Amino acid sequence: MKTVLITHTPAALANYFGPRAMAALEAVATVRRNLGDVPLDTAALIAAARDCDVIIADRQTEGGGTVFRSLPKLVAFARCAVDIRNIEVAAASQAGILVTQASAGFMASVAEWIIGVMIDLSRHISQANAAYHAGEAPPLQMGRELRGATIGIIGYGRIGRCLSGLAAAFGMRVLVTDPYARIEEQAVVRVPLQELLAEADHVVCLAHASAETENLMNASAFAAMKPGALFINASRGNLVDEGALLEALDTGRIGGCALDVGRAPDQMPSPLLARHPRVIATPHIGGLTPPAIEHQALETVSQVAEILAGRVPPGAVNGAFARRLGGFGSAGA
Repeated sequence: MKTVLITHTPAALANYFGPRAMAALEAVATVRRNLGDVPLDTAALIAAARDCDVIIADRQTEGGGTVFRSLPKLVAFARCAVDIRNIEVAAASQAGILVTQASAGFMASVAEWIIGVMIDLSRHISQANAAYHAGEAPPLQMGRELRGATIGIIGYGRIGRCLSGLAAAFGMRVLVTDPYARIEEQAVVRVPLQELLAEADHVVCLAHASAETENLMNASAFAAMKPGALFINASRGNLVDEGALLEALDTGRIGGCALDVGRAPDQMPSPLLARHPRVIATPHIGGLTPPAIEHQALETVSQVAEILAGRVPPGAVNGAFARRLGGFGSAGA
């Protein structure tokens, strides 16, 4: 059988791959694991992947040119996720190595997380709970209802579509800004970003992280928000100028914030923001539910099976450059 290296640490493997996907992977390949408690750096990855045919990489393992040039037997570098920013795709293509990514399976999971923190922020649930846990009596604070409020969704992809349906079910008015999305739902209104910021009671950042959206939420954007509005980021930390967000919180320009991502290592919320009294922060768990994780893990196993049969699978990023895949079919499996 061919050999596959899965780079996840044991803890990451349990959370992001799971026993059913592992059993399926072991049925099609000899599996080599990362038994350490830390992500593999470049040197450790090269050593661990020596003589491996496929690497399944976690988000903290970098797939760079040095890796691809150092592993002459490597045929494919697979990501068990949508985000492939840890992979130098051009370098992989130059080496003839196939790169794959999994499709999104976390739309409901992330959308439900967003609804949860919107309610939490609106009703001061975490604040009251923290006070009780500290042995204090929390102050009575007037809450807000989602019904009748306006949600502004920045980036109308698959999560945004799922979220808009949930928000509409709560009786919310739904505004969206996305220059590339096609919007067909009657309950969803497309508006320019500035109008969305001025009218939304809940501003939800779901735009794709790119050079175009770097620091999209900056000082000007926070200043344009409706006074007291709430900000939620479930996309990537790259979209937010964290200094501007901190100032908006400190001055009371915005009423609160929920973060599942940030600019700390491994896409985590930054500690300075996470401990702010007006912030609810979670450690990048929006998509961490069994259905969401299993979707991507089992899809990755299916991709590996196709690769080991010498075929370019769905989810291939650079199939036209996968020269090492040629002749890698059943005869060598």
